Amino acid sequence: MPDADLPVLYSFRRCPYAMRARLAIAQAGVRVRLREVVLRDKPSHMLAISPKGTVPVLQLPDGAVIDESLDVMRWALGTADPSGWLAPDEGTLADMDALIAENDGDFKHHLDRFKYATRYEDVDPLEHREAAEAFLQKLEARLQEGGWLFGNKPCLADYAILPFIRQFSGVDRAWFEQAPYPALRRWLAVFIEGGFFKSVMKKYPQWHEGDAEVIFPS
Repeated sequence: MPDADLPVLYSFRRCPYAMRARLAIAQAGVRVRLREVVLRDKPSHMLAISPKGTVPVLQLPDGAVIDESLDVMRWALGTADPSGWLAPDEGTLADMDALIAENDGDFKHHLDRFKYATRYEDVDPLEHREAAEAFLQKLEARLQEGGWLFGNKPCLADYAILPFIRQFSGVDRAWFEQAPYPALRRWLAVFIEGGFFKSVMKKYPQWHEGDAEVIFPS
């Protein structure tokens, strides 16, 4: 397919939602035209096709728009799933979806108030860190059993959740390194230190109309 006919992906490098989308696209080997967004200066085309203004936004060659990160992951893996992310070693797709929903729901709620406490009124970040630990404890128990969230190999749930645990771990690194989650830290370290993660975290300049297209994965 000529580059000009490839899907367009609006992304922001550090956003965990965009990160999980790029991980799935790279895993599937689907080529897209990646447009790096600065959130305070969003491209007019992105807002035209997805007025909610969040990333990722994927526009397919037929004009269809996918602007939920999990839907982008499922689209990519529906195209190609060479490592079986949609076929967990243990459990089912529904089980993975339920765990991801906990991450995207209660855990993300507490993560935001732990990391960005000044953006909210009457918020105690430590209370939200403690509340978030209920999810960390659940992950720790799973990871102690098989090394990955659903058995002995990584799956959709691992890569959908890892970017958020990475974000959480960086809020108070000293606390996280001594917290009672050794399996969680090992899992995160394998992710962060691996070449796959680094390949989707390459820095690109802000995209402007008329710029040369960046093809991802490169």
